[in-house]
Amino acid sequence: MMPAPSTDIAIVGGGLAGSLVALALASRRPEVRVSLIEQGARLGGEHIWSFFESDVGEGAELLEPLVAARWDGYEVHFPAHRRQLGTCYRSITSGRLDEVVRRALPQDRVLTGRKVASLGPNAVTLEDGSVIEAGAVIDARGLHGMPHMRGGWQKFLGRMLTTATPHGLARPIVMDATVRQVDGYRFVYALPFSPTQVFLEDTYYSDTPGLDVPALRDRLDAYAAAQGWHVARVDYEETGVLPVIGKGDFARFWAATGENGTGRAGARAALVHPLTSYSLPFALQLAIGISALDNLSPQSLGECCHAWALQHWRQGRFYRMLTRMLFEASSPARRYTILERFYRLPEPLIERFYAGRSTRADMMRILCGKPPVPLGRAISSLLGSGSGLASLELPR
Repeated sequence: MMPAPSTDIAIVGGGLAGSLVALALASRRPEVRVSLIEQGARLGGEHIWSFFESDVGEGAELLEPLVAARWDGYEVHFPAHRRQLGTCYRSITSGRLDEVVRRALPQDRVLTGRKVASLGPNAVTLEDGSVIEAGAVIDARGLHGMPHMRGGWQKFLGRMLTTATPHGLARPIVMDATVRQVDGYRFVYALPFSPTQVFLEDTYYSDTPGLDVPALRDRLDAYAAAQGWHVARVDYEETGVLPVIGKGDFARFWAATGENGTGRAGARAALVHPLTSYSLPFALQLAIGISALDNLSPQSLGECCHAWALQHWRQGRFYRMLTRMLFEASSPARRYTILERFYRLPEPLIERFYAGRSTRADMMRILCGKPPVPLGRAISSLLGSGSGLASLELPR
């Protein structure tokens, strides 16, 4: 058992949100001793995070060494509409994340394979009984469900495939919704990492959190076969079930999901796009905000994270309204029509939407005209309470 060092900031959770806080502090506040604690064998687990270059402003230099692949555009495919967009697209792999963070922090400050038993404002107790004393603690462990929230689920299975011959993809397909619509709005996501390596993901916007892994594997195999690809091997696989938020009580959520006196990052602070579950730009913004604090006491960190999360919640009202429309105004098999219509809109509007920076004009443009769902149900979902949405609080 390795000794647990004392530290200025202990970050619990070595996924994307926690790692970005660690990188921001290491880069911008090198005098601060940071420890990053992760229960898995490596930081980030087995995961790919992708983002549009337009999502990122300040802090782009922190992401640059994490990027494993980059493309100068992407495509979307729908039954009645295909489009190639010019927004630059980037992907981060968990392997690259682990490598970069370990270079940025002293070796004894990255603690992987260490499960946390409890945490408080000034200490983290590990399951092996060791205690890490800290000037302050940030909880970035993520959440499977979101208590006091209602909505739906974005769930997926992704596989990194090596093909026997070149697959022929030149750029990412961010949404291929020409596939059969089952279990909600379904699309396939494809990232060409090399001429013979492609990450393929089957994604659903579903009313339920259950994930039928064998069925998704079969569907990915069928999709690859339909493209004429012979799969030589599966390099790795990842799954996820992410909440999509349509309504909620933020104050009760905050009280239910954290320890008093600790900071919070990522999903534990509800710093996700309500409709897409996308988190990278919001995680980066908070990391930079934390690194700019003069006072890194538990109280200062806690107040900063709460203020950041509350502002994000208030700014997400429009996107929560769209979540209600997606899940309440259309039958599961017809949900794709809402996204098909969205992807006919101007490219700058689409960029601002994903970054969570939609203007009032953008909002009016998204909502104007006849919606591709029954008008009465659309109005009811936009104006209603969202009481028909599923609870996002899952059994522990």
